[in-house]
Amino acid sequence: MTNQNIKIKRQFDRKEFVASLPNLPGVYRMIGKGEALLYVGKSIDLKKRVSSYFRKEDKLSPRIRLMVRQITQIEITVTRTESEALILENNLIKSLKPKYNILYRDDKSYPYVALSKHEYPRLYLYRGSAKEDSKFFGPFSNAATVRESIQLLQKVFKLRTCENSVFRNRSRPCLLYQIKRCSGPCVRKISKNNYADAIKNSILFLNGKQNQVINRLEEKMNQASIAEKFENAASFRDQMFALQQIRENQYVATTGLSLDADIVAITKVSELICVNVVVVRNGNHRGDKSYFPKNIYEGDEEDALEAFLAQRYIGSEVPASIIINRRISVSVLENVLSKQAGRKIKITRNPIGKKRVWVNMAQKNAEISLGQRLNTKINQEKRLLSLNKKFPTKESIKRIECFDISHMQGEATVASCVVYDSQAMQPSQYRRFNIGNITPGDDYAAMAQVIQRRYVRLLKEDGKIPDLILIDGGKGQISSAQNVLLEVGLDQVKLIGVAKGVDRKPGKEKLIDPNLAHPIEMNYSDPALHLIQEIRDEAHRFAIQGHRGQRKRTRIRSSLEQIVGVGQKRRQKLLIRFGGIKGVSAASIEELQSVEGVSEALAQKIYDELH
Repeated sequence: MTNQNIKIKRQFDRKEFVASLPNLPGVYRMIGKGEALLYVGKSIDLKKRVSSYFRKEDKLSPRIRLMVRQITQIEITVTRTESEALILENNLIKSLKPKYNILYRDDKSYPYVALSKHEYPRLYLYRGSAKEDSKFFGPFSNAATVRESIQLLQKVFKLRTCENSVFRNRSRPCLLYQIKRCSGPCVRKISKNNYADAIKNSILFLNGKQNQVINRLEEKMNQASIAEKFENAASFRDQMFALQQIRENQYVATTGLSLDADIVAITKVSELICVNVVVVRNGNHRGDKSYFPKNIYEGDEEDALEAFLAQRYIGSEVPASIIINRRISVSVLENVLSKQAGRKIKITRNPIGKKRVWVNMAQKNAEISLGQRLNTKINQEKRLLSLNKKFPTKESIKRIECFDISHMQGEATVASCVVYDSQAMQPSQYRRFNIGNITPGDDYAAMAQVIQRRYVRLLKEDGKIPDLILIDGGKGQISSAQNVLLEVGLDQVKLIGVAKGVDRKPGKEKLIDPNLAHPIEMNYSDPALHLIQEIRDEAHRFAIQGHRGQRKRTRIRSSLEQIVGVGQKRRQKLLIRFGGIKGVSAASIEELQSVEGVSEALAQKIYDELH
């Protein structure tokens, strides 16, 4: 697309700027102090749309009013059509995440069920853009639904799920074969034709054609019975029975309506907005997922729905039909999505009949999700209020960071830092620290190191300093942390240790305030204690997860170092070639042999040692 960029970079004069704008379609970018991007919008007429922000301030929503007051300049991009403006706006919002735009988590990488195109195809979960080396079914609403489908296919059709490197090098059946979840193609326990037949049935099943699969199995069962192959007949009978149970219990049918669509419903309660998407393919319900927009404030439901549709579908997989529960303008988006998909895409607003049943389901799901979110919000407010009463500070406690140390007898020491802010855990802000240069098992030194590394960096980068720091440990860890905080000038931050009681049971924790002579004991039903436990447990989980990964990598590296014939140079070549220890461990014998200096015998030895 050919666009004309116009950048206005001078002392901002509203009237002069609006007068210079063209009556053309395009995208405008509101910019604040320090070149901070505030908002990205599109319009079929830039002059009319941008001027509307500067007419009567009292008619603007509080959110937009606040944004307008911060504008120091505006940049525009003129496009040929409104469709081009929509695409550009969506790309800018996704990549730049402006402060005042309605944002949804970018969930572009949807999960699929995949079947590889090998002689004996592999069944696996896949995320990302479709590739030519596999056949894909989906998208599904979440990975749990994909895993459930894979488990069902394993149970009924016994397809392999192992990595190709494992499949090529097996000499005997694995545990999945023994528990009847795999037909053992790696050691030819099933013929190529029979496995291909199982793949055909799986494809029919994934396409929602369970009746055809059952009919095929019934025919084969009868043929096997006539031929007096009763064991085979019993196997087909069991598959039929399992499929009938799945059809009854695992899927919601469209009562005769063959539908391939996403049903999108939006609802609003107490200024909270939720969008629920029900995924239906070939008349089968493949799950649903709820989304909660950011930066919505007093935003309108229609604005939120328009933002969601653009952010979810532009540049992503699009179903044949999208059904929504609001009457919004969709003609431009339909044109954009139709061109993108290479076929007609229909967005149906407020449908009737059987499709309305699906919309009602999505609406109910959204209402339930909102109710849960509201209950959680109210509960978190109670917990924070109780915590502030227990530990009063100059500024109320809103942001909490918690640290924990994990190791196994001093091996692979890892420290975790988890963050609680805006009344919720913030996983994207979690950090792990590999601890070194200390005496193995010295938790005090480990705690001092992680506190120093965390807050020296935050201070250098002008990061957000917490209102409360929690330490999973007793007086020793607290003292180590306190000394470091004093050294870096953060001794004003509230510091609390969470020590397990004598019997180490939840609810018996003692809270250690370094400014008090005795530990604080709280009632097990105290909301403040529940919040502390939640944050402490998350720090513990995150630390253990990191420790286990580090220990595994350390042991694999140690195994690689101990293999006779793999010196420092060969080890370095292997690590570079496969991108690290994990890659070396996942490589096949043929792939290992491709590295310079690694013979077939050495490749076999490396593979055997690492497996």
